[in-house]
Amino acid sequence: MNPVLEPLFRTVRATHPKADLRLIERAYDVAAYHHRDQKRKSGDPYITHPLAVATILAELGTDDETLCAALLHDTVEDTAYSLDELRADFGDTIGSLVDGVTKLDKVKFGDAAQAETVRKMVVAMSRDIRVLIIKLADRLHNMRTMRYLPEHKRHQKSREVLEIFAPLAHRLGMNTIKWELEDLAFAMLYPKRYDEIARMVSERAPRRDLFLQEVIEKVHGDLREAKIRAVVKGRPKHYYSVYQKMIARDVAFDDIYDLVGIRVLVDSVRDCYAALGTIHARWNPVPGRFKDYIAMPKFNMYQSLHTTVIGPEGKPVELQIRTHAMHHRAEYGVAAHWKYKEEVGAPGPTGKVKPGSDMAWLRQLLDWQKETSDPGEFLESLRFDLSVSEVYVFTPKGQVIALPEGATPVDFAYAVHTEVGHRCIGARVNGRLVPLESRLGNGDTVEIFTSKSPDAGPSRDWLKFVKSGRARNKIRQWFSKERRETAIEAGKEAIGRAMRKQGLPLQRLMSGEALLALARDLRYPDVSALYAAVGEGHIAAQAVVQKLVASIGGVDSAEEDIAETSLPTRLRGRPRGGGGAGVVVAGDADVWVRLSKCCTPVPGDEIVGFVTRGHGVSVHRADCTNVQQLKSQPDRLVEVSWSPSDDSVFLVAIQVEALDRPRLLSDVTRTLSDQHVNILSASVTTSRDRVAISKFTFEMGDPKHLGHVLKAVRSIQGVFDVYRVSGAGS
Repeated sequence: MNPVLEPLFRTVRATHPKADLRLIERAYDVAAYHHRDQKRKSGDPYITHPLAVATILAELGTDDETLCAALLHDTVEDTAYSLDELRADFGDTIGSLVDGVTKLDKVKFGDAAQAETVRKMVVAMSRDIRVLIIKLADRLHNMRTMRYLPEHKRHQKSREVLEIFAPLAHRLGMNTIKWELEDLAFAMLYPKRYDEIARMVSERAPRRDLFLQEVIEKVHGDLREAKIRAVVKGRPKHYYSVYQKMIARDVAFDDIYDLVGIRVLVDSVRDCYAALGTIHARWNPVPGRFKDYIAMPKFNMYQSLHTTVIGPEGKPVELQIRTHAMHHRAEYGVAAHWKYKEEVGAPGPTGKVKPGSDMAWLRQLLDWQKETSDPGEFLESLRFDLSVSEVYVFTPKGQVIALPEGATPVDFAYAVHTEVGHRCIGARVNGRLVPLESRLGNGDTVEIFTSKSPDAGPSRDWLKFVKSGRARNKIRQWFSKERRETAIEAGKEAIGRAMRKQGLPLQRLMSGEALLALARDLRYPDVSALYAAVGEGHIAAQAVVQKLVASIGGVDSAEEDIAETSLPTRLRGRPRGGGGAGVVVAGDADVWVRLSKCCTPVPGDEIVGFVTRGHGVSVHRADCTNVQQLKSQPDRLVEVSWSPSDDSVFLVAIQVEALDRPRLLSDVTRTLSDQHVNILSASVTTSRDRVAISKFTFEMGDPKHLGHVLKAVRSIQGVFDVYRVSGAGS
């Protein structure tokens, strides 16, 4: 036997004792022969990649056909070995698997192309689920060796992982793959956030481990006394899942990290419930936190009892109780089916999922694919569907319909049929009339009333509360067919109104070029599409105006533009030279100088001067975004140089990026005060992904002090980046 294959075979013997090792060795020999002259970006022989993919799949317990296909998955695409030769050598099943993986690999990635790839995946999945399992293992190994790729490629592939592959692994119940993919992509995309969470986790680890050990010993002792055989262990915390919980539950890191996770593995379903009773006898359960996924399994075949109890020291403890078979399936998902083929809903001999199994979700995706023509829209529906939990409700005839958590009767109506959704005028839940925006709960029976009027149609307000991608897409489609011209006019009027309210230069800002550039930035093909989007409520007029103003350098710059395009006026009694600003104008030391707020220059920056009409000379950093526009009037540019005096004061703008938590702002402002800087303005925005972005503008006498200020702010807990920005408004 080839010694290179020994680690793989050791794993195969442990997870799949009846596998045909000779067949796997033959597949390896063929792959090694055809890849013999190829190298990976790392410089390793190419065969190391298929071998690593096969090893990942062997750990999941997949069958020998899948392992052979994994070893051969790149041969047809990257070598002279043809699919017909492969079919002749290894049979139709392995040939079809390799063909399925090859088709997924051939598609070029871009936004629309990415959606097409997902569609092809779905089609491939529906024919044989093992194609997707190979693809997930392939992507996992690529992520492990991603450091050899250029940065833009790393970011693109990591984004695909978080948006497509990890959620699909979750849908297939393959949690070990999902967790590792998420952590690798998270570290690649947001290294500073990842490092900050890793640092916070490691700081608290020793204290937490002691507490964990105490809880495990008590649970173990109670179960032994009750004569229940069990394995009790702590659940690992994955960095990305910690970060996701901070976002989803909107709580600080400490509140999540103090939550200890325990896993209890027992021999039978009866023991699961007995163990639950034993644990609840010692510690009080937290109301509303008990979930029975054994009686009601999740969509991806996941089964377990979940409970949260108030443990020692009054700290909450999360417990998952399950059998060893359930645990195997929770870790490896659909891949585990090959070990437990006798179970209902396992794949048949071809690997195809039997009708009526837990994989009904795949059929639902296929239905969507047929009815959604725009690939981008399909992808949005898929992403949305992958990111939410579900509720199960009944039709009056008892048919079960799965909807996203928080779904409403309108979502239900569209799930039944598009026309039922369009004509929906009322709903009855459990025999009582309810508003259309009310949330549905598990087990509700829903009845929809429809209008017979030929003019019946959905309401725009529905978009504010529907939760399912299908309902949202159908409502949008209905409106996009309606009067587009009206929407364009309404949008134009709304933008104009928002500008007049702020007293901004309408003519300059609504010039074709500025708006067209903004429309393209926001992914609209032209200005009309941008107006229509505002008119239809897809984007707020105020947001468009803010982006327009930002694109020309902030409100100050827009106002400066007004000043610079207005009639020349006499300089009104400002007998001040450039001393206070610390800048002198070549040839005239007595000109009034002001440091521009759009880029806040400080000594050491390369600067240019611009003669404004009525406002002396404004000084900009040479790399300021507005300088390009000013260069169109070269006769008004003047040479300026730094000449700071003891009483010169400079404005500095910094941006602080941190994982959001209580008292973050007060900690940052206190640190800035300790550094003896005078804060003039502060703004904080918190994004949906729990990142707080704070901007501070402050006065400093000595710009050399800035490095110490940045270092002090960086040391605050949760802060993962701090840097000087080109302006207070940028």
